Amino acid sequence: MAFPQLVRGLDSLKDQAKDAIWALSSCLCQQSARVKINGRTFNIVKVLGEGGFSFVYLAQDETSGRQFALKKIRCPTGSEGVKEAMREVEAYRRFKHPNIIRILDSAVVQDPEGEGQIVYLFLPLYKRGNVQDAINVNVVNGKHFSEKDMVRIFKGTCEAVRAMHDYHTTTGSQTQPQTTSSHMPAPSTSRGQHSNDHHFDEEEGDELLPHPEGDGDGGYSYGSSVNVPLMTKRRVDEGGDEVFEGDEELSKIQHPENGNAQPGKSEHVPYAHRDIKPGNVMIADDGVTPILMDFGSTIKARIRIETRSQALLQQDIAAEQSTMAYRAPELFDVKTGVTLDEKIDIWSLGCTLFAMAYSHSPFENTQTTEQGGSIAMAVLNAQYKHPSSAYSQGLKDLIDSMLKVNSKDRPDIHQVIQATDRVLQSLM
Repeated sequence: MAFPQLVRGLDSLKDQAKDAIWALSSCLCQQSARVKINGRTFNIVKVLGEGGFSFVYLAQDETSGRQFALKKIRCPTGSEGVKEAMREVEAYRRFKHPNIIRILDSAVVQDPEGEGQIVYLFLPLYKRGNVQDAINVNVVNGKHFSEKDMVRIFKGTCEAVRAMHDYHTTTGSQTQPQTTSSHMPAPSTSRGQHSNDHHFDEEEGDELLPHPEGDGDGGYSYGSSVNVPLMTKRRVDEGGDEVFEGDEELSKIQHPENGNAQPGKSEHVPYAHRDIKPGNVMIADDGVTPILMDFGSTIKARIRIETRSQALLQQDIAAEQSTMAYRAPELFDVKTGVTLDEKIDIWSLGCTLFAMAYSHSPFENTQTTEQGGSIAMAVLNAQYKHPSSAYSQGLKDLIDSMLKVNSKDRPDIHQVIQATDRVLQSLM
């Protein structure tokens, strides 16, 4: 392992230990752990999840009593880490779709226990948990999803992915991005006097958090009693370095440096999630609507690999951000002279549907988990088989179509949805 990676790993372990102790205090002490942000106090009820430099907590506003999921991202490297975290914030705001999680608010604060900073993301709380939680319950109870329910959840997840793969923006202007998906809701016009640079959910009846006072350059806040917004469009750290300036990726597309963009032209800019798995698909409170979450690994999908150093960089990024058992084979051994694209997500969708059906990834089997086998080798050779079940051949064929080693042999997201519809129709 390279020395910088070792240092990052040790820092991550240290920060995870701090967060674990902090979270456990809510269970071991009479008084809950608290975090104070811009004059508001939030009680940390329990840990909902963790990974890398981040923890997700069940948090409760001490004043209003409202609960939500609070994602805490430690940025020990300061402004660079904050920039990376804020790219996740913009990824949440970039895609507006009923099957994609909304970000309610965000904040950047100084780490009181270190030299770095902390980014807090305020997200809706889904009390039913995620698909992996449902899988775990099925395992304990010796049950499985009904095929119809499973395929419906899968289709909703695919529609969220389609919004990313079909992402369009308008060049040469600040026009709000669009998607070709017919399932995309129309943007709210109730507060049209504000800038469209930020996409803030403003649906009526949202009781999770108060609506923001404004979504222009002043950023977002909880209400008139808070003078400092939780997040501003332009944020400068104490040393004068700008750490966030809106959606940088979108700005580069809309206003390229060569100035060749045709004003008003719609441009297709597909994005890849790169970490689709059951644990990143929440189940809404209605029990049937899937919500795709965790956009920390999301990037523009199409990346041309010209050199060996570029290939190794992509492998390192994937190793750090994409869960191994759901990672596409082209990310295990990145070749030169190829273009990585959104078909990476199609592989992960295949693994996810397999896991919903059989309670584990196709590459987390007895051979790889108990007999010393290699998940990477199993993935690179697509070594898996369907356990005996009552599921239809159409479902099995759908899974197999997505788990092709050569990405060119995989269907695109539109074809996956069409095939999913056919399976659903056969179950009616």
